[in-house]
Amino acid sequence: MKRAAAKHLIERYYHQLTEGCGNESCSNSWCASSVGFSRMDNNTAAVKALELYKVNAKLCDPHPSKKGTASTYLESSAHSNSACSNRKMNDKDVHSVRDNFKDVNYLTEEKVYEILDICGEKEDYSPLIRVIGRVFSSAEGLVQSFRRSKPHTKEELKSLQGKDEDKDEDEKEAAACSAVAMEDDSPAASSSRIGEGPSGENDVQKLAPDEVSVDIEAVRRIYERLLSNDKIEAAFLNALVYLSPNIECDLTYHNVYSRDPNYLNLFVIVMENSNLHSPEYLEIALPQFCKAMSKLPLAAQAKLARLWSHYSAEQIRRMVETFQQLITYKVIFMEFNSRNLVNDDDAVVGATKCLKIVYYANVLGGDLDMEHNEEEDEEPIPESSELTLQELLGEERRNKKGPRVDPLETELGIRTNDCRRPLIPFEEFVNEPLNEVLEMDKDYTFFKVETENKFSFMTCPFILNAVTKNLGLYYDNRIRMYSERRITVLYSLVQGQQLNPYLRLKVRRDHIIDDALVRLEMIAMENPADLKKQLYVEFEGEQGVDEGGVSKEFFQLVVEEIFNPDIGMFTYDERTKLFWFNPSSFENEGQYTLIGIVLGLAIYNNCILDVHFPMVVYRKLMGKKGTFRDLADANPVLYQSLKELLEYEGSVEEDMMITFQISQTDLFGNPLMYDLRENGDKIPVTNENRKDFVAQYAEYMLNKSVEKQFKAFRRGFHMVTNESPLKYLFRPEEIELLICGSRNLDFLALEETTEYDGGYNRHSRIIKEFWETLHSFGEEQKRLFLQFTTGTDRAPVGGLGKLKMIIAKNGPDTDRLPTSHTCFNVLLLPEYSSKEKLRERLLKAITYAKGFGML
Repeated sequence: MKRAAAKHLIERYYHQLTEGCGNESCSNSWCASSVGFSRMDNNTAAVKALELYKVNAKLCDPHPSKKGTASTYLESSAHSNSACSNRKMNDKDVHSVRDNFKDVNYLTEEKVYEILDICGEKEDYSPLIRVIGRVFSSAEGLVQSFRRSKPHTKEELKSLQGKDEDKDEDEKEAAACSAVAMEDDSPAASSSRIGEGPSGENDVQKLAPDEVSVDIEAVRRIYERLLSNDKIEAAFLNALVYLSPNIECDLTYHNVYSRDPNYLNLFVIVMENSNLHSPEYLEIALPQFCKAMSKLPLAAQAKLARLWSHYSAEQIRRMVETFQQLITYKVIFMEFNSRNLVNDDDAVVGATKCLKIVYYANVLGGDLDMEHNEEEDEEPIPESSELTLQELLGEERRNKKGPRVDPLETELGIRTNDCRRPLIPFEEFVNEPLNEVLEMDKDYTFFKVETENKFSFMTCPFILNAVTKNLGLYYDNRIRMYSERRITVLYSLVQGQQLNPYLRLKVRRDHIIDDALVRLEMIAMENPADLKKQLYVEFEGEQGVDEGGVSKEFFQLVVEEIFNPDIGMFTYDERTKLFWFNPSSFENEGQYTLIGIVLGLAIYNNCILDVHFPMVVYRKLMGKKGTFRDLADANPVLYQSLKELLEYEGSVEEDMMITFQISQTDLFGNPLMYDLRENGDKIPVTNENRKDFVAQYAEYMLNKSVEKQFKAFRRGFHMVTNESPLKYLFRPEEIELLICGSRNLDFLALEETTEYDGGYNRHSRIIKEFWETLHSFGEEQKRLFLQFTTGTDRAPVGGLGKLKMIIAKNGPDTDRLPTSHTCFNVLLLPEYSSKEKLRERLLKAITYAKGFGML
């Protein structure tokens, strides 16, 4: 009670210094009503109130003529031990003074409801609208609003008793308590600076990294109550228009977040508005707010991501839809082209940067696997002993910078690949209208130059689809090829070396593996940089010139040979139709390295391979180890057995009699025993240790048993792709799409995008008959047609609709077979006299189509 009394007296001194007693003839020198009293600001008054309390100075009683705030104050203090509580005003005399609430400079949930009730009684919401307009358009007011209440600590209570020690804290507490006590009655609220909310202190430092001082649940309840009123909603909209430029100025020029981390509160409050995606906001308010929010420093973005990671999937989806609608709205209504780039639109760029924060919140809030990371290669990938063009010109080698990493990933200490399952699917972050208008050649330039003036959407790869990212990767690969070519030309001029601007492979069709792998092995040992030159394949004894088509068939034949089970490098599962590394293969590590090189070369040269790996292979290529969950597609039978073991309700030890020793069979059917623990055959699997047994079983099957083979394979793959933005742009499932192409063969989409030449058009008789014939083919015949026309039987990334095929007229009716230029996806089709002849000639051409000849 002594503490409450002390607190009450300090508040009365403060009120006397700021409002006075109301007696115009008052003689108390420390009363604002006395003649000659020098007015002081609220903070000074709070400090002085403490001093007057210590010396037990004279305290005036309010004069009977004093109306309004003083009488209200006295009423309140008489009915409550705490002057910091909020009160509903019932005095009719007070209404006339308080209707406009001009002294309210920040809000609490109780204050909003109080004003709302008063407005409801009078059926006039204009006072509430004005308060919302004033608070929500002020960064200072919004930062202070809706703070979470917290109990006073012992130190804070001691400060109220006027202890001499830690005087600064005493002054702060007095000022804050007085401000809160009389927020209804005086402009004391304005005494709180940004960073000093109703609690009177900057308490962000005491919060966890994923917490803020704003009461989010209270904000949601308030929005739910108020947004149903159209006029009040308009107040939020107008306030945001005024607020956003000030926020942008604060963040850009005043470095406000570093001085006051509570500044983040206003972004949390605004983003809880569930109407942000409505059309009224899309024109002005939301674009300006996104531009301002994009100026947040990295630490603030990371804190927002951590905070939002605790939101539900529905709340994350609402924020995603808000930013996506703004991007789509701008893209549709603005005419973006090569002269008017979407990269220059502040609203689209700002919304994309804001979407990145939500994206990482989605990753953080998902199913994370922060462990099980593959170890880096012990030996660095060998570099060329020769100087590169950059070194000749006095510049550093490109790959010394290491792979590109998003700064927000680094700040959060997380990678996208650590997320097994996000809160909402990654596909919801892709904006297709944006992908359609994006000038990828320009965007790639901005990506490589990394200037602050130009934004590249490749720095936010989550918003791009696989087709667009593949185009960016294509540009990167081609530029690297041209760079290697220039280096070769420079050496030929400076040192007189033989000009060899391509990675030339001359192979015999019957000995393709021996010839290709021996040649690639020599290059990998002597000068790995040559692997980054453009591939040029020549089949011995054949006249085809490699403009892309010969390379396609080369990769096709190499893959067919390498994955032949008879060779024994990979095992094949008939149930899953997938290949896996053979742990008991007789081939040396060098052979697996060369296979990795072939896979890397296929990506580097934009060729699609018919390979069938489980997804865990691509996850391992991206740096993650295989775990029990990866067995679901790699070995579904084993996965189901282990899952049943984990779910078994009886006694595992007595009923199953399993130990920590497992058995396998090699390629020849011989049993192999392996101890998951030392002396594993003597350690029974029990209900208590079965999780460890399952984890170690999966670890052995997916990692340890094939460690040497996979490390060599990954090493070869990285020899080609180590300088590529591959890992930065693509997730594991997209890497599979990049290597293998789309499994969906939609020939209707191919028909829509096919072009015609030489006199044909889509209405020509033979063209109509051609498509009718092709659509009647079976799955295998359609694949043969694709192989014949394009050099591969797989659809490119994005499906057959992305394949630019041309059908050209090749003379009148004849007995000649159709021919093709696989390099350019051109089908040369004579104008056959009948549909039956067309079918017969086409089937013969695609069935016996191997080898290259000159027409």
